[in-house]
Amino acid sequence: MMHRLILFSILSIDVVILLFQIATLSISSHEADLLYGDFSFIQFIVKQSLYIFGNNDLALRAPMIILHFLSVLLLYKISKNYLIDTRNRIWLLIIFILLPGVLSSALLVDSAGLIIFGLLLFVYIYERFSIKHTYLLLLVFSFLDGVFVYLFISLMVYSLYKKNKLYLIANSTFLIISLFLYGIQTEGSPEGHLIDTIGLYAAIFTPVIFIYIFYILYKRFLSKNINILWFISAIPLFISLLLSFRQNILIEDFAPYLIIALPLSAQTFYAAYRVRLKPFRTKYKIIFALSALFLSINFIVVLFNRELYLFIEKPDKHFARKMHVAKELASELKIRGINCIANQGLMAKRLKFYGIVTCDKYQLIEQSLDNNDKNNVTISYKYRAIYKAIVTNVNTL
Repeated sequence: MMHRLILFSILSIDVVILLFQIATLSISSHEADLLYGDFSFIQFIVKQSLYIFGNNDLALRAPMIILHFLSVLLLYKISKNYLIDTRNRIWLLIIFILLPGVLSSALLVDSAGLIIFGLLLFVYIYERFSIKHTYLLLLVFSFLDGVFVYLFISLMVYSLYKKNKLYLIANSTFLIISLFLYGIQTEGSPEGHLIDTIGLYAAIFTPVIFIYIFYILYKRFLSKNINILWFISAIPLFISLLLSFRQNILIEDFAPYLIIALPLSAQTFYAAYRVRLKPFRTKYKIIFALSALFLSINFIVVLFNRELYLFIEKPDKHFARKMHVAKELASELKIRGINCIANQGLMAKRLKFYGIVTCDKYQLIEQSLDNNDKNNVTISYKYRAIYKAIVTNVNTL
């Protein structure tokens, strides 16, 4: 009973924090492209949310929060097969929730949250029932999103390892369907981006956790202690590093797969910790403490990201700048009686979501922060100006 209360408390706090963050964010240009661009499943569910709850930030991000909530529950269910102690499973959930990549996938309208949920759902069905129960789900995935292509590749390798010809044929078919519908990213001239990719993985997972996951995957490969979670995590990681030798990859396509290795990493960590006498547990305590420290720092930075503008010399270098300004700018324009602007630049697409439509009457021109023209539209966070623009009438004669 107590562990259920703790789990409920963690989930409640998590959702409250996410809702608090929604109030501080604006739609980004990437999200606007997804919302108003070509059809996708994420676009479909977001538009249904907007239709039901109205055109607002909460309705925009509610589907991602729901997917995140379900992902946490699935991970808890899956972790029972890897961690006997309930307290260890709770710690795993806390680490999962605090991971930078998971935190962003719970807020940003993107495919990452859908992929994380889909992968965890697949693992849960596979381990809870049997392999034959996953065929229909994988068929749905082949139509749902192109990023699932790496799951099909992983399961093909897993099928070869298990010598399961039927599963190999099925996943080969799903792979062909996915490639036909979505293709795969192979563009770019041969350039080395391996260090950049490793750096992005470290940012998404924090350096200590990424290094440890990489170590666990390598260690399990050498010891032949590999299962389906290992294949789902290791194969996409290998593909991403291989592709990085010639092109700049979309890290959000691969990072969700590495998250699936968390139960394996936690299982190995706690098993190694328990078998050692107290005097020899120091290095494991250091690893855990460093991981907790990095996660806590990241969480605090994300939670209070607007305060960073007080310390950053150039506001446009803020890591979350692409998620700021638009909502406040739209409100300021409406106060001035301006409800439309010329369709110019990325900001116009973002303002569309907040009711600033396209017209030929007004032109929005961003200004330098050093420009003190009294007619400027100025957006400030924590009394620090971070955006200035001027609105002019367009001469249509």
